[in-house]
Formats: sequence, structure tokens, C-alpha cells
Amino acid sequence: MQTKVLCQRDIKRILSVVGRDVMMDRLISEVHRGFARLGRGETNEPPPRTGFARGGDVPGVIEFMPHRASGIGVTMKTVSYSPQNFERFNLPTIVGTVSRLDDDSGSMVALADAGTITAMRTGAVAAVATRLLARPGSATLALTGAGAQAVTQAHALSRVLPLERILISDVKAEHAESFAGRIAFLKVPVEVTDAATAMATSDVLCTVTSVPVGGGPVVSAGPRPPHLHVNGIGADEQGKTELPKALLDDAFICVDHPGQARAEGEFQQLPDRELGPSLADLCAAPEIAAPHRESLSVFDSTGSAFADHIALDVLLGFADELGLGRKMAIESTPEDVLDPYSL
Repeated sequence: MQTKVLCQRDIKRILSVVGRDVMMDRLISEVHRGFARLGRGETNEPPPRTGFARGGDVPGVIEFMPHRASGIGVTMKTVSYSPQNFERFNLPTIVGTVSRLDDDSGSMVALADAGTITAMRTGAVAAVATRLLARPGSATLALTGAGAQAVTQAHALSRVLPLERILISDVKAEHAESFAGRIAFLKVPVEVTDAATAMATSDVLCTVTSVPVGGGPVVSAGPRPPHLHVNGIGADEQGKTELPKALLDDAFICVDHPGQARAEGEFQQLPDRELGPSLADLCAAPEIAAPHRESLSVFDSTGSAFADHIALDVLLGFADELGLGRKMAIESTPEDVLDPYSL
């Protein structure tokens, strides 16, 4: 069995030939379509992710995120979250790989870097939620946290909103100051501000921080516009939250993965509150979201292996169109399958 391997060179080629706007638009479209199928019961929710947390001098998390599409294959993402990567190793905070296993034989048919596609799919999922829940015509986006994920959040939301300005805040001033250069391709004015000002003057707010466990919230409950929509992206670990409970208490909340929300999302703070409609429910029936566009809403994103499955499909589709990827015999096939040494 041959495995198609997509490395950094291949992903760079896709982005340069296809263009990041076309790729992001395809991701947004496919995520919306896929989650609508999930909401209609045409496919199954993936199991909650699992993994290992480490403390000590180099804290972080290594996680495993599987999704099975019956008769098609299993997508498995192995991803690590290491908030000290930038300072210690000059590496991204999020690194990982994503693979596709044949549903019948279990053989690996594809393997790709997961860093870029994870950042893009997280932005795409937030864009789908924002398009459903934000006030139409929302023009001011605020970002709390100016790291790598803030780039793809701004990019994705610019594809679904008529953005006129972006407000950026970060506890590290140098990250906030460099943000405008990193998203110059959007041609949207950027203002560096503080989290309170951003909250008070934005239509849509995304929290995308590396706040440590127990270190939140990273924004206050107000003042804020009554129609504010919030994408809570960074609460992806037990004990890690970004939003104040007072804000959540006043909000309509939808989650990306109901099975994970109470363990890793902002819903950790709401043990007695019932989960509301999921993003899949809203994609399948947008009329559920419509009444909430003029009031406070929160998308509680913990990261879904189903979105990874969709994103890998998109990535492999573009690779096939461009003839990219190298096929390799990673898995052994003995001449005599009853003798493991007969390679």
C-alpha cells in the first residue's frame, strides 16, 4: 500500500497556486456543508479527543483526534499544544500531523503536516458560526491574542463579514505590533488597543490566547455592544478558559463538539446549564440562529476531528488537482504476509 505524503513544500505550493482566499473559501463552504450533514444525522459525531497533559518546566498537551467516515476512511490527527515553543524552540505553538486510514484495510493512504490546515480549519469553523450568529453587516472585529491563530481568524472572518477595521490586543506588545504586517494581505486597517476597548467597540470578538490553566478570563464581561458575537477559541484544555462566567450567563451559546464542551470548553464554567444547539444543529437549521443575531452570542470552540476530516479532504483535493504529494511505501508489505521478516 502506498501512502501519499504532503510536506511543507506541497502545502506552500497549494497556497501559492490556488491562493489562500480560494482555499479558505473552500474550507468554509465544506465545513458548513459537512456540519449540516452532521446536524441532520447523516454522519456521526467523532469521539472526544484524548491525550496527555504535561506540567513542569515545559507545559503542554499532546492529543489524538480521530473521526471515522464509514466506508471512506478514518482521519487521525496527532497534535501538540506547547505554549513555550516560540520562545524555547522557535516553533509554532501548534504542531502535528494528520493522516487518513483506509476504512477496510486500515492502511495509511495519506499523511500531511497539520499545522497550517489546523489553523485554517479553526478559522473556517469560526467563520461558519459567525456568519450564522453575528449581526449582518458586522464591520469591526476584535482579536484578543495576536499569535498565529489570530491570523487565520482574521482571514476567515474577512471572507464572511464586510470588515472595515480590526482591533488587536495581546499581553505581549511586540506580537500586537507585528500583527498588521502579518495580515497586510487583507487590506483591512488594524488598530492596537487594549482588551476592554476592543470589547466595548467591536461587533465580533475572537479570543485566541495561550492563557495557562486557571489564568483566565482574558476579557471582561463588559461594557459591550448588545449584539456582540464572541468566538471563544482558546479554551481547549481542562481548566483553561478565556471568557468570564458573567458573560456566558447572559449569552446564547453554541458548541462545536457537544461531547467535549463540558470537559474542555467554556462550558466547564456552567456545570448546571444544559447544552444548547450545536454548530451542526445551526448549520442544518439556520433559522434557529436568526433570533440571536441582535443579542449576545458565544461560539464555544474546542476543536473537532470532524472539521479535521473535512479539512484533509479539501487539502487532498487540491493536491490531486495540482499533482502534488509523494507516494511512499511507509507501511511494510511482506512477500509472505504470514512472515513479518519477509520484507
